[in-house]
Amino acid sequence: MTAPTNPAIASTFSPPVMEARRWLNGVNFTPDRPLINVSQAAPVDPPPEGLRRAIADAALNRADAHLYGPVLGNPDLRQAVAQEFSASYGAAIGPAQVAITQGCNQAFCTAMTMLAATGDEVILPVPWYFNHKMWLDMMGIVTRPLVCDDAMLPDLAAAEALIGPRTRAIVLVTPNNPTGAEYPAGLVAAFYDLCRRHGIALVLDETYRDFDSREGAPHDLPGRAGADDTLIQLYSFSKAYRLTGHRVGAMIAGEARMVEAEKFLDTVAISTSQLGQIGAVWGMANLRDWLAGERAQILARRAAATRALSQMPGWQLRSCGAYFAWLRHPFATSSAELAPRMVRDAGVLALPGTMFMPDEDPEGAAHFRIAFANVDAAGIEVLAGRLRDFRG
Repeated sequence: MTAPTNPAIASTFSPPVMEARRWLNGVNFTPDRPLINVSQAAPVDPPPEGLRRAIADAALNRADAHLYGPVLGNPDLRQAVAQEFSASYGAAIGPAQVAITQGCNQAFCTAMTMLAATGDEVILPVPWYFNHKMWLDMMGIVTRPLVCDDAMLPDLAAAEALIGPRTRAIVLVTPNNPTGAEYPAGLVAAFYDLCRRHGIALVLDETYRDFDSREGAPHDLPGRAGADDTLIQLYSFSKAYRLTGHRVGAMIAGEARMVEAEKFLDTVAISTSQLGQIGAVWGMANLRDWLAGERAQILARRAAATRALSQMPGWQLRSCGAYFAWLRHPFATSSAELAPRMVRDAGVLALPGTMFMPDEDPEGAAHFRIAFANVDAAGIEVLAGRLRDFRG
C-alpha cells in the first residue's frame, strides 16, 4: 500500500539546481578544459577571516550562541538591519519592523504564508525565480505570470489586468534573478501605487541590492504613505557576506505583520542560527569597505559579461546585472535539451530558461540563465568562446 502524498508537493517540479548537478554524472573534464559552472548564484569562497573568527569566538565562548533565540531574530541584528535600511532608503524603519529568517527563501515563504491562502493568487513576473514558484505551488496558491518587455522589465498595464478578487500580492525581484535587470525607481513606484490602489501587497525581493550598479537608493518606497500596509522587503546576507551555509535573511514590513510572521517562524524554525546572526552583525559593523570592494568586483564581471556575451553571433544578450545574464540562444532545440548537451560538448553548466518559465511559454525554451558572479573576466571570455563554438 502506498503512503499518502500531498498532491501539491507531488506536482511541484524538482529543485532545478539539484537536477542540473545530475547532468555532471559520468562526464569527465580535463585540466585543459575544466567545467565552467554558471548554474548557481552563490558565493563559493568562505567569508572574510575576521567574520569567521567572530563566529569561531562565539562558538567557543558564548553559551547563548548554542541556544534558541528570539523567534523574530536577535535584537542587535534587527537593530542593525533597521539602521541600514533607514539610512539606505531615507525612511524611519525600526527594529520592530524587522524579522530575521533562515535565509531569504524563508523570508519569502513567511510573506506568502501571511498574505495568501490556498486558491488565492499572486502575480510573478516571468521569468521568475523558481523557488518562488515552487513555494506557491506547494501552498496551493495560484501563480499569475506577468510578461516583461524587451528590456526584461515587468509590464504595469498587464499587471493591472491580472488583478482579480483573489489577488493578494505582486512580487518583484530587483536586481532580478534570473535576468539581472535593475528595475527603475519610477517603475517600482508605479507598482507600489498599483498595489496600494487595489489593496494588495507589493513584495520586493532585494537579495542582490548590494550589487546594484546605481548609486544611492534604488527606490523610495519605505518612506511612502501606507508602506506598513503595502510594502514587504526581503533581504539576504548570503550574497553580501558569503554566509550561504549559515542561512540568514530578513523581512522588513509593518509591525502588525510581525505578529503573523512570528507564528509562522516559530513553527518552522523557532529561531534563526545564532552563529549566522552573530556573523551578520559583525559583518554589518566591520565589512562596509570590503563589501564595496565585492560590489566593484561584481560590477566589473557584469561589464565583462556584457562585453563578451553580446558579441557572439546568433546569440542575444537580453539583460545583464548583479549576478546574472539572460541569454537567448540561436538554436531550434529547446534549452531544456541543450543544457545537458552543453555540459558534455562545451564543458558549461548553465540552467535552461524552461526552469524559470511556465511550461507553455516558448520564451523559456529560447533562453539560458548565466550566473557569472563566480567567474572572473578571463573566465567569462572563455565561456563566451565555448558558447560560440557550441553547435547545439
